[in-house]
Amino acid sequence: MVELDEMPHWRDHVRRELDALDRQGAVAALWRRDPGLWVAPSPGGTPAGEATGWLDLPGRIDGLSAELTAFTDAARADGFTDAVLLGMGGSSLGPLVLGEVFGTAPGYLRLHVLDSTVPGQVAAVRDRVDPGRTLFLVASKSGTTIEPLTLKDYFRWWLEEAGVKRPDAQFVAVTDPGTPLETLARERGFRRVFNTPEDVGGRFSVLSRFGLLPAALGGVDLARLAQPAVSMSEACGPEADAIDNPGATLGATLGGLAAAGRDKVTIISSPGLASLGLWIEQLLAESTGKNGHGLVPIAGEPFYGESEYGDDRDFVYVRLAGDDNVRTDAHADALEKADQPVTRLEMNDRYELGAEFFRWEFAVALAARAISVYPFDQPDVESAKELTRNLLASKEGGSKAMPVSVPGSDSAVDLIRKARPGDYVAILGYLPESPDVENAVSDLRAAITRTTGAATTFGYGPRYLHSTGQLHKGGPESVIGLALVAGNEDALAAPGAEHGFESLFIAQLSGDVEALRANGRRSSAALLRTPYADAIREIAANLNRTP
Repeated sequence: MVELDEMPHWRDHVRRELDALDRQGAVAALWRRDPGLWVAPSPGGTPAGEATGWLDLPGRIDGLSAELTAFTDAARADGFTDAVLLGMGGSSLGPLVLGEVFGTAPGYLRLHVLDSTVPGQVAAVRDRVDPGRTLFLVASKSGTTIEPLTLKDYFRWWLEEAGVKRPDAQFVAVTDPGTPLETLARERGFRRVFNTPEDVGGRFSVLSRFGLLPAALGGVDLARLAQPAVSMSEACGPEADAIDNPGATLGATLGGLAAAGRDKVTIISSPGLASLGLWIEQLLAESTGKNGHGLVPIAGEPFYGESEYGDDRDFVYVRLAGDDNVRTDAHADALEKADQPVTRLEMNDRYELGAEFFRWEFAVALAARAISVYPFDQPDVESAKELTRNLLASKEGGSKAMPVSVPGSDSAVDLIRKARPGDYVAILGYLPESPDVENAVSDLRAAITRTTGAATTFGYGPRYLHSTGQLHKGGPESVIGLALVAGNEDALAAPGAEHGFESLFIAQLSGDVEALRANGRRSSAALLRTPYADAIREIAANLNRTP
C-alpha cells in the first residue's frame, strides 16, 4: 500500500486523483464494465464489456489448475524436457516473466520464449533444444499473428528433417475459440488445443491459459499462485474507498502524476524480478499510448544519480522480500530524499506475482481514465501490421531496402542531441539477444540521458512492435526513435511458410520505420556490423564527445 500520510508536495496530484475516483464512483464503474468510465474506443476497437473479462481471471485459476497440471504430468511422462513458446506481446511476455522469476522446477520442462523473427535469434533457440523432446506452444489470441505462425511452419519442417515421425503431435495451440489457428490445429492433429477467453485482451491475459500453461509446464504451483491473486482482486473490490484500494491507489498515482507532466513511469525492481518490467512496459504502453497521450514506461534503465533525473519521472519500486535488495533499496531511498515520487510495492515471496499482475491491470485501467484514453484497443499496432503485410505482398516480397544511416553517424547522434525537455529516446533493437548487446545498450542509454537529460527505453524487435510500438506511434510526440539493425544477419528460410525470416524481419523493420514517420515521429536508424556490442558503444562514444 502506498503511504499517503507523509507525502511531499507532488502527492497533491495523487490526492486529487483519488478524490476524483471516489466522486465519480470509478472503481464500481470498472467492476460494472461501464463504458462511460473511458473515452470511446478507436473505430473497430473492442467495447469495454467485451474486454474486461480479466477482472474474473483470479477466481478461475483454481479451476484450471487440475487440467493444466494433468497435461504437464503427461508431457513429462512422455519424455519432453523443453517447451518453446512461439508468441508475441501479450502471448509471450507474461510467460517470459513467470519463467524467469520461477525458473524450472526439478523434473519439469525448460521454457524458451521465442518472440523474434531475427534469423540469429530463431537459430539460437533452435540450437538449444532436442527436436524429439520439445513441445512447441503456438500462442495467438487471434490465431492469425504472422510471427508465431511463421515460426510454427519452420519448426514443423525442422522436426521432419530431424526424423520425428509425428511432428504435429509436438505442437499445442493456445488461442481463442474458432480462430484459424484452432481450425488448423484440429485438422493437423496437434497434441492439444487450449482455448482462451474471448473477453480478455492479450496484454491482460497472463492469468489465463496464455500464462498459466507455460507456468505449469515449468513446475509453478498454480494453486499457490492463485491465492494472492484472489486476495488482491478482493482488495480491489468496488466497496472500499479508493485510498484503501491497492489497485486504485496505484492507478491514481500513475494517472495523477502523468496528468501533471510526470509521465515517465520508471520501474525499479529487485534483481529476482528484473523481467517484470517487460510485462509492465507492454501493459502501460499499449493500454495508454494513443491520441497523443500515454504513460511512458522506463524499464531496465541504468541507475543514475538523483540529480540526473528530470521532473518528468514517476518511480515505482517493486520489491521482493529476501532478495539482494541492497542496491535497489539505496537507490529508492536516495530518490525519495531528493523529493522524487517513489511508490513502493512489497512482495513477500515470488507467488505474490499473481497479485501484482492483477494490481497493475486494475491500476492501468483507472489511470487511462485520468489521461483520457481508452485502455483496451491498440490502433497503431494494427496500422504497423498492415504496413508489414503490404510490404510482404509487394513485388519486392519484403526485400525493400532498409531505411538506415551509417552506424554512429552524425545523423543519428545529431537527432538525439536535439532532444527537448520531456523527450524520451526509444532504442529499437533489431538484433539477436545477448548479454553483450544489453550491456552495450545500457552504456548507450547512460550516454543519452547524461548528454540530453532524456529518459530512454529499449526493446528488441519485433517484440516491441506488440508492446511499446503503440506508444511510440500513437502516444506523446516526445519520442525519438533510434533503430539499431543487425546489418549482417544470415538469411534463415522458413520452409512451409510464405516468407523467410529475413524477408519478414526486413518488412517489419521497414513497416515500423514507415509508421513512425507517417505519424510525424522523429527517427533514425543505424545499420550495425558485428560485433554488434562494439558498434553500439561507438554510438555512445560519439554522443559523449563534445560536439
